[in-house]
Amino acid sequence: MTTGYVYDPIFLEHDLPGHPENSRRLRAIMEALEEAGLLPALIQVPAQPVALELLHRVHTPLYSQYVERMARRGGGFLDADTYVAPRSYEAALLAAGGLVEAVRAVLEGRLDNAFALVRPPGHHARPAHGMGFCLFNNAAVAAMYALEQAGLQRVLIVDFDVHHGNGTQEAFYEDDRVLYFSTHQYPFYPGTGHWQEIGEGHGQGYTVNVPLPYGVGDEGFRYIFVELLFPLARRFAPQLILVSAGYDAHWRDPLAGLNLSLKGYAGLAELLRVLAEELCGGRLVFTLEGGYDLEVLAIGVANTFRVLMGTSAEDCPDPLGPASGLETPINGFVRQLRTYHRLS
Repeated sequence: MTTGYVYDPIFLEHDLPGHPENSRRLRAIMEALEEAGLLPALIQVPAQPVALELLHRVHTPLYSQYVERMARRGGGFLDADTYVAPRSYEAALLAAGGLVEAVRAVLEGRLDNAFALVRPPGHHARPAHGMGFCLFNNAAVAAMYALEQAGLQRVLIVDFDVHHGNGTQEAFYEDDRVLYFSTHQYPFYPGTGHWQEIGEGHGQGYTVNVPLPYGVGDEGFRYIFVELLFPLARRFAPQLILVSAGYDAHWRDPLAGLNLSLKGYAGLAELLRVLAEELCGGRLVFTLEGGYDLEVLAIGVANTFRVLMGTSAEDCPDPLGPASGLETPINGFVRQLRTYHRLS
């Protein structure tokens, strides 16, 4: 497999020491990739700032101008959780644009798949304001590029961050060109993502939320993907799969309470690679979202790269092992969702 990655040092300059979403996250990832000897086998995709015309297909011009002005004034806060540093606007433009460049490389056949190691993250960013550590919605911008500039008709976005991607959902809530599929702890920040949120108008049925209780782990996630995501994706027939990849559903993450292991995360990446190979010629692009235990994040991302390059999930390292205790069962709930989404 030919696998690419996006990285630029400017992503480290969006930083607030002591904040959970800080530059140490990306430093830990890059160090892990170097120590594992993975970087020489990867192809770097140079990041380019996203064109404002494309950015404004997702975000209002007034909002992007507000972020720019705040950064130029030295930074500040969009809300209690979401900061802007002096170079955050430049970093956010490059983060969205870097993911677009990764998608472009995959769609043009220069890469089989890719992972955009970008910051700030994006899936909480709504059209007119950022929130949840996110400034611009990288996944939504990249999907819009694929649909409106690269000529695709259908894009699947899979979001396995432990928090619901409310911004991504909102961007395509009335759009049948994007199937948005999210697994997330619920009720939990940001409070959206109920299973009855399925889209409106032309987009009705194209948003699929899987709100999960505390304690769902590897077996539950695999069951969700095989029994719900796979048949939904086959019915939708995407031409590209984008993944909002958050590693905060791991059992050791400090901000949440799901029980995925590193092996479990590698298994999800493997299922997505298999799904992409079946449905869209392997066209699969990940983008970094959450994950706040640095060891988990670094190993989890490295394992994702291993899987993208063809390694079996079973052969990926997991020095932390599985969660202790029994998983919260969710098979009955998934079967109800299958019925609700007309799969059985």
